Amino acid sequence: MSKPVILHAEATFTIKSWDEKPFHEIEGGGKLTRASVTKSYEGDLAGEGIVEFVMAYRTDGSANFVGMERVVGRLGDRSGSFGVQSSGTFENDIAKAQWFVVPGSGTGDLRGLKAEGSSAVGHEERPRWAFDYDVE
Repeated sequence: MSKPVILHAEATFTIKSWDEKPFHEIEGGGKLTRASVTKSYEGDLAGEGIVEFVMAYRTDGSANFVGMERVVGRLGDRSGSFGVQSSGTFENDIAKAQWFVVPGSGTGDLRGLKAEGSSAVGHEERPRWAFDYDVE
């Protein structure tokens, strides 16, 4: 059995749309919201992502969030799609997240994709996303 080859990818992304709506106001302040987001990726990862975030805001504007994303496009020289699960916090205008590719979610040439990572993204125009991955 051969050992998997670990590859490195770097990409930038642009938020193409962000539609956020509250679904529950919390007594004394804060709220729960749901956001439907579309992203465009460029670089080693090129394509489009569609993500649903659920966020719990505190009265100071900080929040915790979870997200499920479907990315369709090309990663390196492979094409297909995959799911990403993320969770994190939003504080001081920085979204810090941990994420991983949902096991078994890869399609096409990305079947068997494994990756995980973390990010800290502010309001810069083109945030950078870097991670290591392998495909079985």
